[in-house]
Amino acid sequence: MLASLIALALVVFIIASFWIVLAKAGQPGWGSIIPIFNVYCFCKAAGKPGWWVLLMFIPLVNVVIWFLVLMALSENFGKSAAFAVGLFFLGIIFFPILAFGDAQYGNRSLAAA
Repeated sequence: MLASLIALALVVFIIASFWIVLAKAGQPGWGSIIPIFNVYCFCKAAGKPGWWVLLMFIPLVNVVIWFLVLMALSENFGKSAAFAVGLFFLGIIFFPILAFGDAQYGNRSLAAA
C-alpha cells in the first residue's frame, strides 16, 4: 500500500513537471496528460515540426528523434547539451529542475556560450 502511494505521488510529480515545462514553453500544459499529443506538444516546444510525432512510431528512430527534441528543448530553455543528456537519461530528475527552476523559455544565452 505504501509503495503504491509513493509511486502515485511520483507519477503526479512528473506529470506536474511536464505540465509546467509545456506551460513555460507556451504550449497547453494539459497536453502533458494526453498520449501522443504530449509528444506533439514537446516537439512544438522544441521548435521541431509536428510530423516528427510520426517518427516516434519507428523503433530505434524514436530514440534518436526524442534525443533531438530534448536537445532542442534544452537549448530553448538556455541549458547546455549536457542538460539535454540529463533529460534523456535522468528525466525524473532533470524535468523537475527545468520546471521548478529559474529556466525561462526562449533564453538561449547559455546554449550559445
